Amino acid sequence: MKCLGVEFAPLNIPFRRRLQTLAAGFWFITMVLGGFAGSILAVYLVLFTQYWWLTLLYLFWALVMDRHTSERSGRRNEWMRSWSWWKYTREYFPTSLERVPWMTLDKKKNYLFCCYPHGMLCTGPFMAFGTNYGGFDQFFPNHKTHIITLDQHFSMPFFRELALGLGGCKATAKSISHILNKEEGGNVAILMVGGATEAFYCKPGVYKIIYDKRKGFIKIAIRTGAPLVPVISFGETDLFDQLENPEGSLLRSVQEWLKKYIGLAPAIPVGRGFFQYTFGMIPKRKPVHTIVGQPMEVEKNANPTQEQIDTLHEKFKQHLINLFEEQKYNYVQNPEQTKLEFI
Repeated sequence: MKCLGVEFAPLNIPFRRRLQTLAAGFWFITMVLGGFAGSILAVYLVLFTQYWWLTLLYLFWALVMDRHTSERSGRRNEWMRSWSWWKYTREYFPTSLERVPWMTLDKKKNYLFCCYPHGMLCTGPFMAFGTNYGGFDQFFPNHKTHIITLDQHFSMPFFRELALGLGGCKATAKSISHILNKEEGGNVAILMVGGATEAFYCKPGVYKIIYDKRKGFIKIAIRTGAPLVPVISFGETDLFDQLENPEGSLLRSVQEWLKKYIGLAPAIPVGRGFFQYTFGMIPKRKPVHTIVGQPMEVEKNANPTQEQIDTLHEKFKQHLINLFEEQKYNYVQNPEQTKLEFI
């Protein structure tokens, strides 16, 4: 039903679909505002409740005593990763995890999964690798995932516990190297190489990724000898549109300025609402298929030259293109017109 240009949801939608929409909306709000909410809650508990001393003890432990945990492989919590909330969120889109034929991981090795595109909120990689409902354990039962995410998430009271519980680790070279250098193997670092800035290019049907100047992950892979694995989430950019923000515009300048100081990409998403499909902050109900490609072996070298880094960088770029071109016919509506764009 439409009214004044707004398309409303039918009244007779099954209860389970309502739960899925609620879960997806709550997930998005938590990921975007959870850190700020945790900080505000901590201030409130200290200033206005009798639990101020307990809150101060927690803050001292979390921000001082426990501050290095996120750089030492984190602290996964299987209970958090198994919340029913994630199951309903996955069903909402739905999301799926697939691997190319005959793709396997050596249980004695650690791997660096390089995920594209970032989208607004890395929905595909999060559901696939950050929860126990994504199917990763079925494909790769001998490996454990570690989600590489923004440093700021681990400085925000209470929210940091959720980030750590889901398998989060700091997005630093030290943190990633710690995971990939584990002698026993069986670890996978999940890296969104394009980072939060890539959200500014998130538009339906567009696969534009930040790659050409991102070479730090290549250096880490060479120094640790960890194979590079291309991962592409088809449909990731279809979940939101956003207000037009071409480079050089006033809005884009303000967004870039804010990102410089808060570390987050303040893109303005255009999704849907709880009871209508025209606008809002909830992702659109579109499928997201996360495809894991064949690993690319990397020769270990503690002191790689710039030429070696550049060569591997270009080689992996072609590896990404090949995976995209092979798989897009299975998941993209207009495969002939859809290309993987590099910036």
